[in-house]
Amino acid sequence: MEKLASQIHQVSRERVRDELSKMLTEGHAREAFLLLDKSGLLEEALPEISAMKGVEQPPQYHPEGDVFVHTLLLLHNLPHPCPSTLAWGALLHDVGKPPTFRVAPDRIRFDGHVEVGVRMAEEICQRLRFSNEDTEEILALVNHHMRFAHVTQMRESTLKKFLRMPKFEEHLALHRLDCQSSHGDLSSYNFAREKLATIPPEKMRPAPLVNGDDLIAVGYRPGPRFKEILSAVEDGQLESRLQSKDEAMEFISREFPLQ
Repeated sequence: MEKLASQIHQVSRERVRDELSKMLTEGHAREAFLLLDKSGLLEEALPEISAMKGVEQPPQYHPEGDVFVHTLLLLHNLPHPCPSTLAWGALLHDVGKPPTFRVAPDRIRFDGHVEVGVRMAEEICQRLRFSNEDTEEILALVNHHMRFAHVTQMRESTLKKFLRMPKFEEHLALHRLDCQSSHGDLSSYNFAREKLATIPPEKMRPAPLVNGDDLIAVGYRPGPRFKEILSAVEDGQLESRLQSKDEAMEFISREFPLQ
């Protein structure tokens, strides 16, 4: 395997993707990726993951070690059975850290690692020919994994929109894995889980108080401004500031006067 590792590119990308997905989801992901690394196949198939080795992290947040060690711990803690998208999200959530590593006066930092990581994850998904649906979910997991740090400070409308994202249970699971594989603090996880369980569905996704036809009826012209207006009204609903259509229309006329 070590001698022939460089020839893995003769194998179809779809086959490589499927074999990697099996390694990630069938119960021994950490051991599988250690073997991939030892054989030289990791550098050939996923050089972005190999690049994590030796990339230090701030010990106050990551006492477990470098980015590669942290990622392997997530793989070790993956549930079994595990959704493929969650497993790939765990593998790629910090893929943007190696290229953004810097030592600041206060501590090690990875400025913009989420944005860089999303672009890198998209390249990997395209290279391995993931479906559009799976790619969208994997990128969402990478893109939103740091937002949990702010859940207790979010505005009510922002929190509800966050909690109602598609497949939020996977986002919640990834955050738990991330915490368990680093500092161990599950307070944000528990907060989000409690809110998810206690907010009624009709409060999470209230029926719209107004729509585009209502705006047209009072003289607004269709266009990009409609989205801004309707989004502001929805925020008011989610924060219980707007309770009726009349209140919503009064809010619109005050905050978005006709031009």
